[in-house]
Amino acid sequence: MPPTESRASQQADPTSPGAGRLAGIVAMVTGASRGIGLAIARAYAAEGANLCLAATDRAKLEQVQAQLALPPERTMVHALDVSNRDACGAAIDAVEARFGRLDTLVNNAGIYQSRTFLEYEPADFQRLLDVNLFGVIHLMQAALPRMQARGFGRIVNLASTAGKWGSRNQSAYNVSKHAVVGLTRCVALEAASTGVTVNAICPGFVQTDMVETLKQGYAAIGGPDGGEAVVKAALARVPMGRVLDPTEIAGLAVYLGSRESSGMTGQSILVDGGMLMC
Repeated sequence: MPPTESRASQQADPTSPGAGRLAGIVAMVTGASRGIGLAIARAYAAEGANLCLAATDRAKLEQVQAQLALPPERTMVHALDVSNRDACGAAIDAVEARFGRLDTLVNNAGIYQSRTFLEYEPADFQRLLDVNLFGVIHLMQAALPRMQARGFGRIVNLASTAGKWGSRNQSAYNVSKHAVVGLTRCVALEAASTGVTVNAICPGFVQTDMVETLKQGYAAIGGPDGGEAVVKAALARVPMGRVLDPTEIAGLAVYLGSRESSGMTGQSILVDGGMLMC
């Protein structure tokens, strides 16, 4: 382990409770107001992290903050549109102004849209790329130099099984998630010697608002039964035969955001009930 990593790993934050796998870690989670992001925020709070909750809706973030019931010195909320580059830089500045540094960045914010390829407009592709890809780029470019200067950092990007394979009626979404997987590998290579790790999680079928959006989109394409049909077809590909719970993604996010994952970088890890086992 490089000396810089060792020193940073032992650095204690005075606001940390002194217990938990993320004790002393300052983390920012985007898309923290619902779904997988909310599950990750809860897991990070339980594991002792000092936490910035970010999403577009400040009121929902404040509700999450109240639910977490952490001491005020351990949490902050920040309303953020990740497609806005300047806003992303300001968000990283705000975290460092509050906590002194940012150790772990979880890029979870994302949007979904299903259409046939011929029905997608160029603006649809751009919208998904602006949030799902460029949001990750903006935040990583703002946070990475500071992590490298301190010799420690963890970046966790939420990609998807859609970043690993082809699927019908969601080409714009798949393009954005394939790009996140490729970006993760490239940045991990460049940062590998600096004490910063960069990894991606590729969830499969998880019970979130996005699943409902998917069902609605497929219903618009294939008729009233289209949404249920796609769920049934998707589950037929999952050896476990069930939709996953967001908490099953959060456990891996804790590991990748912690000091424990110091030897892992550039990975895009499937959590999909075995769907893409081969």
